[in-house]
Amino acid sequence: MTKKELKEFLDAKVEQYNRPDFITSDPIQIPHQFNKKEDIEIAGFLSATIAWGNRKSIINNANKMLVLLEHSPHDFVMNHQESDLDKLLPFVHRTFNGGDFITFIKSLQHIYKNHNGLEAAFAKHAEKQSMQKAIHHFKQLFFEIEHLPRTQKHVSDPFKNSAAKRINMFLRWMVRDDSTGVDFGIWKTLSASQLSCPLDVHSGNVARKLGLLKRKQNDGKALAELDYSLRKLDAKDPVKYDFALFGLGVFENF
Repeated sequence: MTKKELKEFLDAKVEQYNRPDFITSDPIQIPHQFNKKEDIEIAGFLSATIAWGNRKSIINNANKMLVLLEHSPHDFVMNHQESDLDKLLPFVHRTFNGGDFITFIKSLQHIYKNHNGLEAAFAKHAEKQSMQKAIHHFKQLFFEIEHLPRTQKHVSDPFKNSAAKRINMFLRWMVRDDSTGVDFGIWKTLSASQLSCPLDVHSGNVARKLGLLKRKQNDGKALAELDYSLRKLDAKDPVKYDFALFGLGVFENF
């Protein structure tokens, strides 16, 4: 395929998958249960954090998180008592357990009380065409509070060559202003041009088959390579191609 043909093919796939019925099979349905900005952010951040493994299991467990937070994630984060956290202890999703969940709630409270919330925390170190430095600094901020050392593995660090798939997915949800109503676009201090594609097994394999990516590992270096390729197709909204790559991989076994 020529570059023009590749762009036309991928743009058509974006149109096919970037539509409201995508929500019903994706973890993005979790924050879509809310209208308040802070509820959307917190529900989105928590569900993105556990977004690995079986998609049905991710969605089920993310909904369990909401039940434990009394379907008011922001209110719970800001106003919980220490005793309210005990009920979170039995929670488990793969290697993310109740202790991790409690650390996340405490850290989110710290961010909203002392750092003007999640949007400000990510925007502070954002660069013109990359959020990777911002993600690195976000992780440092997230673990400023007393925390379980084991919980650190649940927030990725691009400076350690991580593709930070789940955080990049969360940022797509919050930042990308999507006329179809899939992504939220509620963070106005950042733009889609700064975002990176959530790189996972599916999007990585499809990207390689299409010649967008040569590197074999799905790591930070691969993400930089994929970023470069996708920005050549659309510099303003490179991450829209996540819908095409993911859809081709998951729904079409491309």
